[in-house]
Amino acid sequence: MSQKIDLLISQSKKGNKKAQMKLYKLYCEAMFFIACRYIPNEEEAKDVVQESFIKAFSKLNSYTETTSFGAWLKRIVINHCLDRLKKKQIETISLDNYPLEVVDDTSWNFDIGITKEIILNAIDQLSLKQQYVVKLYLIEGYDHIEISGILEIPIKTSRTHLRRGKLQLQELLKAQKHEARY
Repeated sequence: MSQKIDLLISQSKKGNKKAQMKLYKLYCEAMFFIACRYIPNEEEAKDVVQESFIKAFSKLNSYTETTSFGAWLKRIVINHCLDRLKKKQIETISLDNYPLEVVDDTSWNFDIGITKEIILNAIDQLSLKQQYVVKLYLIEGYDHIEISGILEIPIKTSRTHLRRGKLQLQELLKAQKHEARY
């Protein structure tokens, strides 16, 4: 599969529209699901995906094989989602002057009976700032340095939003009888 994708990328870089369409078909569904994590309106999420592919194909010569094509494309989609949300005047507050505590962000253990859907629904109830950081950290797998770059916030703000989101998420799940374990 990797060789096939490499060939499609090589052909797409040369302007081959059929190769671009094949890449689109391989990745569009996954990118749509990623966009839906950030953009709740499905039509708007579809628009974001379309625009992301247009941008990806126009910037394809900047793609290097240091990361997978899917990861590179995913980053474009997430950035485009966040740009779209920023245009809607999502307010961010610098937490530079607030005292912060250092915590272990690696403990995300929940009751074994809890479903992914329940967790995702609970994440959607968090404040937007917490949602973005929790989704980027927990679902997308970015670290705080990457999240800081994507959201254009300080690293300690990312950590704070994650910590507060985690605590709020635990409270939401406890209210639904899904105790979080440490």
